[in-house]
Amino acid sequence: MTQQTTSHTPVVSPHNLAAEAAVLGAVLFDNNVYQYIADILRPGDFYAPAHQLLYEVSSNMIQTGRVADGVTLREHFEQKEKLTEIGGGKYLVDLLDAAAFGPEVKDYARIIRDLAIRRELIRVGAGIQSQSLTPEDEDTGSSLINKAERALFELAERGSSERGFSSFAEAMAESLLNAEAAFKRGGKIAGIPTALRDLDEQLGGFHRSDLLILAGRPSMGKTSLATNIAYNAAAAYRYETQEDGSRKTVDGGIVAFFSLEMSSEQLATRILAERTGINSHDIRQGKLSKADFERLSEATAELQNLPLYIDDTGAISISELTARARRLRRSTGLDLIVIDYLQLITTSSNSNTNRVQEVTQITTALKALAKDLNVPVLALSQLSRAVEQRDDKRPQLSDLRESGSIEQDADIVMFVFREEYYLARTEPPADPNDPSSNEKWKAWRMRMDQVFGTAEVIVSKQRHGPIGTVKLAFDARLTRFGNLEFDASRAIDRFE
Repeated sequence: MTQQTTSHTPVVSPHNLAAEAAVLGAVLFDNNVYQYIADILRPGDFYAPAHQLLYEVSSNMIQTGRVADGVTLREHFEQKEKLTEIGGGKYLVDLLDAAAFGPEVKDYARIIRDLAIRRELIRVGAGIQSQSLTPEDEDTGSSLINKAERALFELAERGSSERGFSSFAEAMAESLLNAEAAFKRGGKIAGIPTALRDLDEQLGGFHRSDLLILAGRPSMGKTSLATNIAYNAAAAYRYETQEDGSRKTVDGGIVAFFSLEMSSEQLATRILAERTGINSHDIRQGKLSKADFERLSEATAELQNLPLYIDDTGAISISELTARARRLRRSTGLDLIVIDYLQLITTSSNSNTNRVQEVTQITTALKALAKDLNVPVLALSQLSRAVEQRDDKRPQLSDLRESGSIEQDADIVMFVFREEYYLARTEPPADPNDPSSNEKWKAWRMRMDQVFGTAEVIVSKQRHGPIGTVKLAFDARLTRFGNLEFDASRAIDRFE
């Protein structure tokens, strides 16, 4: 058998030395040019080491108010004994001769950046290959994929980071679009609707780039409320196809639900219970009649195309969560992120970092994610036990665990509270021989009748609107929140 040998042509990294010289020469000829390309280029974007060094020194000089030209740069590099590293004094003259003039300077700068991104892609690809061939002990296939995705998404952000300032006219146009959306929805909702009428009226829907915190003590129903909101937004999803073939959301939204505590199956069971009116415990136990099973089958067929995506990875890190949200945004689209719950997210910080510092990192990252992806992020949070020590169990901002950063970074802070839950545990004994105990029991019973099947959402912070309390209906059997409709003749609240 004859062994065949192949010769490999060396791969030359993408670069354009002429464009680099033209940009550097333009900066040296007129330092004002630097202001137009500073947001586009970094020193590392230049391919030639001499060009990297020249751009870095020129940038530092200009930013500190000094002149960067052939004379000052030659003096600087002579003092550092590095003049030969940049090609000598003659090369500075050559750069001035190669200088670009006019608007083409920005075009050349974009070419340099694009080529730098391509070189970085090659480097990332080589790194993935090397790590896959000789992985470290703790590396698994999944962890290598996460590393690769993180590197690629960081690179993607680098490729699309040239935004800078928006003119006031552009900001007003965006504001007008939001007002138009609210007008088309009856003058109340500009953001993503929750389908809970009074909550939408209080908040105006969930607004893009907002970080919303929904907190409550155990058994208050915060996961149920978040699930209801996620389902309602996904069920209302409608889009318009744009001229370029992309989809623009016009109602509802595509939802990413990070369920760090419950499995995706448990979450789906809750939604099925809500849609069919069959108790979720009965669904799990299989205690179903033939009619129940038919209803379940019909609901499953109806909901299978719901744009609701569930990630039930436990103890997910904030970097993984961010990467997965960006991936869904790029592959499918994304309009709302729900996280259940904040305290279960981990960080990559060392063991010396305390939990308050970790939560600060997490809330800062979630707010940045909301802004970067231009979607609302609804994060659930636990409350401290201080609530249980008070007569009035209604939560307040100081009850938030690690409350400093959560309260500071959040645009909206809401608490879910069910008085029925606490009141049911304080039933006074009725003694036929003690009239006063009977009166106490009657007063308790009257209050129980008033709060039965209801819940409160207390909006304690809203950066863009009023605070206040919203009343909702709550069906404990189905763990479902809904709108309250008050019937004065019967003095009861019921689901619409």
